[in-house]
Amino acid sequence: MTEDARKKIQALELFSDLGSGLHIAMKDLEIRGAGDLLGGEQSGFINDIGFDAYQKILQEAIEELKENEFKDLYPIDHDTVKEYVKEVQIDTDFEILFPDDYVNSVSERLILYNKLSTLETEEELQVFEQEITDRFGPYPTQVADLLDSVRIKWLAKKMGLEKVILKQKRLLGYFVADQQSDFYQTEAFSKMLQYVQTHPKSCVMKEKQTKTGLRLLVTFIKIDSIAKALTVLKSIG
Repeated sequence: MTEDARKKIQALELFSDLGSGLHIAMKDLEIRGAGDLLGGEQSGFINDIGFDAYQKILQEAIEELKENEFKDLYPIDHDTVKEYVKEVQIDTDFEILFPDDYVNSVSERLILYNKLSTLETEEELQVFEQEITDRFGPYPTQVADLLDSVRIKWLAKKMGLEKVILKQKRLLGYFVADQQSDFYQTEAFSKMLQYVQTHPKSCVMKEKQTKTGLRLLVTFIKIDSIAKALTVLKSIG
């Protein structure tokens, strides 16, 4: 084993807690000598794809190592439901934001967006909702849609949707890219199949050729609001 490989394994062991992807990425940059992270002296492919994309790729590689080569070091907790989707991307033409006439300060809006991105449960979201109402008053439609978009992300993640597009009164959901993934044997995917079969007039599932290869996607029609999209996904269970 090379010295660099040994250092990377040590980094994995040191930063194995949830949310430590940034620390691992920084450690890997240190090991590889990637240059000035915040300056203009970036080196290698990280300069081309950006640090966020690099961190995502690195995190995926780490998870793969944990599940394969180093699975003995990271035993599977069978009581934990496996996550097949790490992050859901939402692309929409609806306004999902804190309008500047609702929250005047740019820095305050950034703080709110950051806090919103860390929430993981409905209970936390409801507390957040009450906090902004207490501070800024009743919120407009854009904020209601923003909060519901978080709920949509949670549901989409459980349903194996890596990307959700909400445009032109349609909801398009892109399933896990790896078509050999165990996700396609799960109860969540079976529920989606059952829903599509029993609602042929409102949704359809098909494969589509994309730049990254063949992808399975589901399309729902007559989705004219964020609230409607949330209602449909909730009904799938």
